[in-house]
Amino acid sequence: MLKLWPPDEAGDVDRAELERLYGYPDGPPQWLAMNFVSSVDGAVELGGRSRGLSNAADREVYPLGSRLADVLLVGANTAVVEEFRGVDPDAEHAALRERHGLAPVPRIAVVTTGRTLPPDAPVLTDVHVPTVVITCAAAPASLREQWAAAGAEVLVAGDEEVDFRAATGALAQRGLRRIHCDGGPRLFGSLLEAGLVDELRLTLSPMLVSGAADRIAKGAGIEPARLQLASVLAQDDTLMIRYLVQR
Repeated sequence: MLKLWPPDEAGDVDRAELERLYGYPDGPPQWLAMNFVSSVDGAVELGGRSRGLSNAADREVYPLGSRLADVLLVGANTAVVEEFRGVDPDAEHAALRERHGLAPVPRIAVVTTGRTLPPDAPVLTDVHVPTVVITCAAAPASLREQWAAAGAEVLVAGDEEVDFRAATGALAQRGLRRIHCDGGPRLFGSLLEAGLVDELRLTLSPMLVSGAADRIAKGAGIEPARLQLASVLAQDDTLMIRYLVQR
């Protein structure tokens, strides 16, 4: 794997440098990194799932963001479609987290208004540590009780819709300051609207797929956010790009 940017750091990338690039800064009280793989023409799915766009290069860098995070934030629809489960760390994964002073297993936080998260979803039931379900007061009380009965910690933030500032603040209060966000596009759009995204980690898969697939962010729209290019890596025909969101 080669680093192309910054130009004065161009060259081969070792494991330690990958961990530095795809880790989280120590200074800010919270850091939210958005992660996507997309085709070059902007599609975020192939055959209904993102994994069709992934490749060996993406699978080398993508797991680092989650393995170095305190919490993995995901939308309920993405969690169900992609069949998310709790992290089951192998020896290398456990050693990495111990070396960085992290809890043995990162938590998962699932965002839902109640319509897309069944209480028997694997993201709730097949986990080592309780999943946090982030929802709003409008979600039926009976459904919230079922999530809790499945072992989840239910966090209510907002009335009719999820209040993302309140939700991420509540995660920080639980010591979950390094946030690895898997999307999907509507969650990314909501987090952008709330001004909560610090970094975009984007793998450009060398494919053109056309069709009607979503783009990486979808929502009501925002005042265009300026980005600062932080790093570009290349392996074979794949580019892995990190941008910092300018406030």
